[in-house]
Formats: sequence, C-alpha cells, structure tokens
Amino acid sequence: MGWGKRGILTAAVTVVCAATVLTAPGTAFADPAPTTSASPTPSTTPVPGKDLEKVREKLDKLYHDAAVATDAYNAAEEKAKQQSAEIVSLAKKIAEGQSRLDRLKDQAGAAARQQYRTGGLPPTAQFLLSDDPGQFLDGAGLVLQGQRATNKLIGEVSGTQKDLQAYAADAADQWQRLDTERKAKATAKKRIEQQISAAEKLESELAKKDKERLAKLEEQAALKAQTSWLDTGILKEINGRATAQDKKAVAFATAQLGKPYVWGAEGPDSFDCSGLTSQAWAAAGHPIPRTSQEQWQQLKHIDVKDMRPGDLIIYFSDASHVALYVGDGAIIQAPRPGRDVTIAGAGSMPILGVVRPDA
Repeated sequence: MGWGKRGILTAAVTVVCAATVLTAPGTAFADPAPTTSASPTPSTTPVPGKDLEKVREKLDKLYHDAAVATDAYNAAEEKAKQQSAEIVSLAKKIAEGQSRLDRLKDQAGAAARQQYRTGGLPPTAQFLLSDDPGQFLDGAGLVLQGQRATNKLIGEVSGTQKDLQAYAADAADQWQRLDTERKAKATAKKRIEQQISAAEKLESELAKKDKERLAKLEEQAALKAQTSWLDTGILKEINGRATAQDKKAVAFATAQLGKPYVWGAEGPDSFDCSGLTSQAWAAAGHPIPRTSQEQWQQLKHIDVKDMRPGDLIIYFSDASHVALYVGDGAIIQAPRPGRDVTIAGAGSMPILGVVRPDA
C-alpha cells in the first residue's frame, strides 16, 4: 500500500467532513422527516372505549420501539464519530511516519554517495589497506562509528516501515468498523421512521373526538401510574439534597422546557431524551454517555429512595428512556415525537432504576 502525503491529507479531510404537566405520558424517540403523502380521511364513527384503549396500547408500543431504535441510532453515531477521529489520528501518524522514512532514505543515499566519492571502497576496506599506524587507529575508530551508524540507520528504517504497516492495517480496520456503524445507523433510522410513520398513520385515522378521548386515556394512564408510585410513600423517603453540579444540570433542563423532541437531537433547539440529559450534565461540567442505555450501564446506580435532584431516572426494562429528576416527585423529559420538553411525574412510567452522573 502506498501512502503519499497528498493522499493521506486528502483521506483525513474526507473523514472529518464525512464523519406536559406532571401527568404527561412519556417515552423516548424522534421526529422523522415530513412526508408528502396525503393523510387518510379521519373516521366519523366513534371508536368504542375498549378499541380506543387498544389503540393507545398500540401507539405506546410503536413509540417505544422507535425509542429503542433511536438509542441504537445514537449509539452507532457516537461509535462512528470515534472511528472517524481514530482514522484521522492514524492518517496523521502515517504522514509523520512517511516523512521520517523519507528522511532516513535521504541519509542512506548520502552515505552511498560518500562511499562513491571515496572510490567505491567502504571505510572497512580502506582501513585494512592502510600501512600508516596513525591512519590505522583513526580508521579503526571510524569503522566502529560507521558500523554503529549503519546499524542504527537500518534499524530505524526497518522500525519505521513496520510502524507504517501497523498504522495502515489499523486504519483499514477502523474504516471497516466505520462502515459497520454507518450501516447500523441507516438500519436504525429506517426502523425509527417506520415506527413513527405507523403511529402517525394510526392517529390520523381517528376522528377529532377520538383523538381527544385518546389524549385523556394517555393522561389517565400516566396519572394512575404516578399516583400508584406516590401511594407507596416514596416521597417521604426521598430527601437527598442537590449539589452545585446537580443544580446546574436542573437549571439547564428547565431552560429547555417547551423545545420540541427530535430523534437524534442534542440541542440547542431540540432534543431527544438522552440528548437532553447528556447536555444537561455537560452544561454542569460533567460529561456523561450519550444514550440512555449507556447511561444505565456506565453510571453509578442509586436506590430510588436515595435519589436527589439532578439524578437520572432510567425507564423500561430495556433502558430506552431517561429523564432528569428535579425533586418533589417530578422529572423533566423529552417525551416523544409531537411532544415538547416538559415536566412529568417521575412514576408515570415503569422505572428501571436511578443513576448518579457525578458519583
């Protein structure tokens, strides 16, 4: 594999360029690009209560599946960024290594030219043919120096060539991983758009009154879950005090209230669930993993009764949603497509656990 300076820098540049109220329900997913297809005509026949409840459950599942895909998309995006950065770093190392190899070759060429000027005889031969004792001693020292210099030059050339080969192999591996992450992103994006499109189609087929009833059902389900959570007396046990960093994270999240949910977004104008929490803690001076699943896996787990404002509550068994606890049984979250960053009940969704970013 040949590695010219122009080719390396071009590759590096290419990589850089390529690389509601307390009762509001919530899950985490994102806004697809607007479609141009015509909306179905809403039904004028009221949907029975049981059937409307099934619609709500189906919508919850569609949006939940979109949330899972969004997390996969975000994870693939983060990995792709890391791979791109690694490739750029390797490209710089290759360029530096090639420059060093060129200098070593120039030194070897200079040595060959020096030998030519001395009649084609290497210093060793000249030394052996000398009858002058003084020249004999001088020659002995020169031969030893020459041998050391030659061995060092050969070693440096060989070592540099091996380094270049290793960098090239590593770069090829990183390119393959980058391609894998790009494909994972594309697959996740397609799934997100399919789930959200299906949910929007299902909602668009409802009459206006049914949409209003559906919204009420969603509120009732969230309120029921929140009330059940509060009835355990959990708030009497939760008394953790916020630190300075906690307060900064809560202040950042509070300032985002009313901004729309967009999948894959991490501000400043829109957010998805983990985009909001990760940016809140970045603003607090403590960067955390990008996705809700990584936040669950990597941050310290805290018992619910020990949580304090600023902690993150992870929801659902697959850790597909996350919100920032703000105290008094409330959270700030980026819920789902069509919703804005809002305040909701901390117990309005199934809690998987709590994590503390600055533990």
